[in-house]
Amino acid sequence: MSAEVLLAGVLGTDRAGLYARSEGLTTAQARAYGRALCQRCTGVPLQHLTGRQAFRHLDLVVRPGVFVPRPETEILVDVALETLNGSRPVVVDVGTGTGAVALALKHERPDASVFATELSPEAVAVAGENAARLALEVRFLSGDLLAPLPEELRGRVDLVVSNPPYVAAEDLASLPAEVRTDPKLELLGGTTIHRRLAAESPRWLRPGGALVVEIADTQGGEVRAILVDGGFEGVRVVKDLAGRDRVVAGTIRVNRAVR
Repeated sequence: MSAEVLLAGVLGTDRAGLYARSEGLTTAQARAYGRALCQRCTGVPLQHLTGRQAFRHLDLVVRPGVFVPRPETEILVDVALETLNGSRPVVVDVGTGTGAVALALKHERPDASVFATELSPEAVAVAGENAARLALEVRFLSGDLLAPLPEELRGRVDLVVSNPPYVAAEDLASLPAEVRTDPKLELLGGTTIHRRLAAESPRWLRPGGALVVEIADTQGGEVRAILVDGGFEGVRVVKDLAGRDRVVAGTIRVNRAVR
């Protein structure tokens, strides 16, 4: 499959166009294809070679130095959408990376006002490029977690969603080589960001608003307890298609006193 995708990229066509071709490769095309295959064999992610990654219904630009969105994160979007019951919701995606989650939510809920925060300037640039290409209106803000949000959103947000860096440092070496090419800032963190979001998001969420976060498959019980301790109710752990814990979601108590 990688070889087919790389060849289609070199030729500037899709799978159907590839199989419809009758002519051979030019010398330049053959060399470019050979270089791409060699790079792929050394562990360079396919997405870095093609510059593209499919995510739900979107075709995203990706670049080295920015976290590559993965299929399991589509479950995060599913759960996030389930929490948006009213019209014109306000959504905040924390640690947006390429903008995958924020853009998918805007694409599937066009009435939503979507904000996205990101610490990496490189990622903010790629996310903005994706939004422009896809003609989706998302406001990208540079900064740490919820700090960059406009003050007028305090107490008005319907959903805070995040795929935070959750790999424990001791688990890094066991990850596939192509995953380890992602920026360490966007990989390593354990449950540190989950704890911060559980503590900081209630002051931004409206009564009954939701926090939805992606987790490692070993963190379900711990992150569920973090949200419960943080004043969330109805906290649930959602499994991915492989049957592994992947998402934790909860809603803020309506009568909770916010500091």
